[in-house]
Amino acid sequence: MPTLANYTQFEGRYWDTASIRNALDYQGAKAPHTGQPYSEAMLLGISGGVTFGYFTFHYKGYDPQVNLLTRNTFDPVERIFDRLKLPRDLRRTTSAEKGRQNLIGALEEGYAVVASPDMWLLPYNALTYDDGMWGGMPLVIYGYEPDEGEAYISDRSRVPLTVSAEDLDKARGRIKKERQRLILLGAPDDGRLPDAIRAGIADCVALMTEKPPKGSAKNFGLRALQHWAEMLAKTSKGSWAREYATGRPLLAALTSAYTFLGPAFGKTIQAERDVYADFLDEAAQVLGDSQLNAAAEAYRAAGVAWEGLYESLLPPAAPMLGEARDAIDRKTTLFIESGAEYLDEIIACRDRLEALKTQAETDFPLADGEIADLRAEIRERVLAVREAEEAAVSALKAAVA
Repeated sequence: MPTLANYTQFEGRYWDTASIRNALDYQGAKAPHTGQPYSEAMLLGISGGVTFGYFTFHYKGYDPQVNLLTRNTFDPVERIFDRLKLPRDLRRTTSAEKGRQNLIGALEEGYAVVASPDMWLLPYNALTYDDGMWGGMPLVIYGYEPDEGEAYISDRSRVPLTVSAEDLDKARGRIKKERQRLILLGAPDDGRLPDAIRAGIADCVALMTEKPPKGSAKNFGLRALQHWAEMLAKTSKGSWAREYATGRPLLAALTSAYTFLGPAFGKTIQAERDVYADFLDEAAQVLGDSQLNAAAEAYRAAGVAWEGLYESLLPPAAPMLGEARDAIDRKTTLFIESGAEYLDEIIACRDRLEALKTQAETDFPLADGEIADLRAEIRERVLAVREAEEAAVSALKAAVA
């Protein structure tokens, strides 16, 4: 039957790098410098590493959103594939039936299949369905049993995830760009690893210090951190004092920022600077360059500053904000540790968070002065992060000069 025997790969945490890491591990690929599976840290570094992006969204009919990027988002998966010369067999079709047969065939050939089905249609994500919302993020499908009506997925959780074959079929067919698309990976070219590392480091430096490949410079890198700090201090258009003054908009801004910055979005509470430091230590081993170890320590220091910023977004002791934080943390921990075993409780946490936003419309517990103090505290943390990031990227530039 089309389920991979002895699939135990549930180590990865962020969609892009987790799916590649887990697929390569199952298929027996080993990193030449460790003799162990390629680490998610190494794949993060090769993909372009860490950066920062600050974006706000205000769509009619939806809560405002503060989206914080902490890693390269400019074709990171393709950069990993190209830099490691990873063979990939891309199979896609417009036919749902052919898509099912492609999946069954790939599993029977022994591939851990990488796909990007719509996350809104996978029940374990506990996302409230909306015709206007969709998104596909990479995961691994390691079993598909149409006769039993089940499919088996590896997706950020430390345990297997089971969905109905019907739900997976619908999710694979919803997004036009990803419709019925499967990626089957071969083995990396180990001889490309040093150059892949160097290219990834160059990306990281450029993304933090130079004009981005696309978009406004003020939204990326060190400039974006300065811009965010200014938006926390000013009262003009785009500022937090104007856009998220109090109530539901403020709670939505804080909870979205907290979500995008941390484990709820597949990241560490140190904005993955700790993971990137691990990459730099591995890179030092591969390239024989101890200066990269010093840069790794600078990124670990930056990680501590990021953790302080993360903690400041939803202070545990603040009325309502602490409860919102608890809801996000609880549903995240349940999913990572137990998958869908406690899905009812995960959904209850999601619903409680929505109830708090509704409550905030008429009964927000912080006075204007307390909100101003909160903005000032977050701003101080953002500036501390900027200082630490500038020191880290300077150490990285010195290491590879």
